[in-house]
Amino acid sequence: MQAPLPFSPDLEEVQPDEADVAREIIETFHGIVDTTNRDYGHAFRGVHAKSHALLEGELTVLSDLPDELAQGAFAERGRRYPVLLRISTNPGDPLPDAVSVPRGLALKMIGVAGERLPGSEGDATQDFVLAVGPAFQAPDAKHFLQSLKLLAATTDKAEAGKIAVSAALRATNKVLEAVGVESAKVKSMGGYPHTHPLGERYFSQAPLRWGDYVAKVAVVPLSPNFKALEGQEIDIAGRENALREEVAGVLAEEGGRWELRVQLRRDADRNPVEDASQPWPEDDNPYIAVATIDVPAQPGWTWERAQLVDDGTSFAPWHGLAAHQPLGSVMRARRPAYADLSRYRATLNGCPIHEPREAVHLPA
Repeated sequence: MQAPLPFSPDLEEVQPDEADVAREIIETFHGIVDTTNRDYGHAFRGVHAKSHALLEGELTVLSDLPDELAQGAFAERGRRYPVLLRISTNPGDPLPDAVSVPRGLALKMIGVAGERLPGSEGDATQDFVLAVGPAFQAPDAKHFLQSLKLLAATTDKAEAGKIAVSAALRATNKVLEAVGVESAKVKSMGGYPHTHPLGERYFSQAPLRWGDYVAKVAVVPLSPNFKALEGQEIDIAGRENALREEVAGVLAEEGGRWELRVQLRRDADRNPVEDASQPWPEDDNPYIAVATIDVPAQPGWTWERAQLVDDGTSFAPWHGLAAHQPLGSVMRARRPAYADLSRYRATLNGCPIHEPREAVHLPA
């Protein structure tokens, strides 16, 4: 492999209208949150409203990392961190699982020391916000805003219609995959297969600083029980919360392990920083393991855990170290949006958001 390219502050190309786009993104998110708050009497996240697993665990940095990977929060080889994890699905309203959409995984490392990113001064966490698929649905914040407006326009509308459309799109997706075609758009609109969340691979999709370098991050199944679930489809029929039930069925008895991997930026042309919709080729630049994430046997999801994690905790790419600064248009837009929406739903729910400083033990 080529040597990794060094991080430089001039890698980013900030556009003159980004502040206006960010404000419009926040306004659109407010509309989604207001709608769900009116419908359910509760303010959910603007996206990834429905959680399917809320977990505690431990991240262990690998003991034999080369210097180019031992960066930032991962600089101390063998270091262990308590973590919180949240598995969710994309929409801003908590739809039944018959509407099948892409999934996300948010990871919060606790007890992380070092120079902080703006807005997280005084905290001791490092967050990674991940989703299925190695690339984001839009190249930049302006294009994401267009998709977000469509999402806002359909929030709380025609649930039965969404279920029917999702079934049709899943069938379309299977036909496309049978001929070797993958459509992120079909999957994002409801055509995502009913696969098991514990068997998924999750990606940062957009890049971030990796100490002296730049990288994308992934979390992939590692324990045999998680790996056995890769691609396994779930029977959703008649089960509004099938994903929660399936995750609980595994975790209540076994627990499991993921591996956290990074893909370093090695080619300026093939590894763009500003276009988040372009996956970085893995043929000659694979994701490499830097840590393991262990979750012991525990309930996958309970209302008590939801009150603590869904309502009282936030996950954001800008919670963290300067050594892991998010990069590119999409990530820059997330900075004001995540901060604003966290405060907004906390106000609506009357529930303050807490950033933990030590291990959180979730109710069993």
